[in-house]
Amino acid sequence: MKYFMIIAVMFSYLTAYSQNVKLVDDESKRQVDVFIGGKLFTSYRYPANLEKPFLFPVYAPNGAVVTRGYPIEPRKGERVDHPHHIGLWFNYGNVNGLDFWNNSSAIPASRKDQYGHIVVQKIVKAKGGKTGVLEVISNWNDNKENTILVENTQYNFKTTKRGWIIDHIATLTAANVPVIFTDNKEGMFAIRVDRAFEMPTNEALIFTDEKGNPTTVKATDNTGVTGMYISSNGNKGDAVWGTRNKWVILSGVKENVPISFAIFDHPKNPGFPAYSHARGYGLFSVNNLGQKSYDPKQEQVVYKLAKGESMKLVHRFYIQAGSELTPAGAEEIFNDFSETY
Repeated sequence: MKYFMIIAVMFSYLTAYSQNVKLVDDESKRQVDVFIGGKLFTSYRYPANLEKPFLFPVYAPNGAVVTRGYPIEPRKGERVDHPHHIGLWFNYGNVNGLDFWNNSSAIPASRKDQYGHIVVQKIVKAKGGKTGVLEVISNWNDNKENTILVENTQYNFKTTKRGWIIDHIATLTAANVPVIFTDNKEGMFAIRVDRAFEMPTNEALIFTDEKGNPTTVKATDNTGVTGMYISSNGNKGDAVWGTRNKWVILSGVKENVPISFAIFDHPKNPGFPAYSHARGYGLFSVNNLGQKSYDPKQEQVVYKLAKGESMKLVHRFYIQAGSELTPAGAEEIFNDFSETY
């Protein structure tokens, strides 16, 4: 029975290949829905009461949700740590001394001046086709709404014979003042995954941000928890964290279907290959601007932008279902990605 289920799933992907991508922009809901072959892939959301825009939820081609629900749509049995981990997002932990990464409703008003937030200014384009294109302009602001950075980001949504792709092309421009990105582990292109794709563990863990704020990730039941990382340099599991990689795969099984997703760094990015901020509890991220924060033997890196100067960062998120993505398959996707941009 399981064999026929997998065959049916794989057939559905092949029929979805080359189908157009449809984008539906709903300004009243402050979101843009992305459909492939009539199936919801994800929604770009920019609620006024949260500290950044994000893609949520994210679905595999077989319809399985791969993002954690909390704090937007909590689901039974999932973790409720790190409320700033929402869907799939892009930001950083130290920009002119402001923490854009850790900002959330959990930060008291008396400390908000230490944090930044991202405010969408305009949906420039939301166009479907063989490749769906979403272009957005956002401001990275301090707590007094002074703009530090202007972000122009293009999302390209498309299909392959085996999976679905999100290419994220962000151009960050120093707005009114020079901008300094200080070495920090909290970044940059990230997704918080569903419980099925966490790595099994029986230990409670405590993680501390650069301000010394601790977050406890509690031990919990491992039923249905099947995640495993593998990186381009050959590391697996927890050993992937803090290593440089051009790609990292996270695979697991949900509803009896193997699902793999991967994040790819681009050779033209600063800091390539990026450090992997990949945690077994479900945070899956790549960081181009941190170094010493991952490896104390390295020098601290600082990236500076003069007023009006820009930095471009390009990443790919890929997902397939019905079979695991192999390292050879990831290399093929990486080569295509490298040649595309």
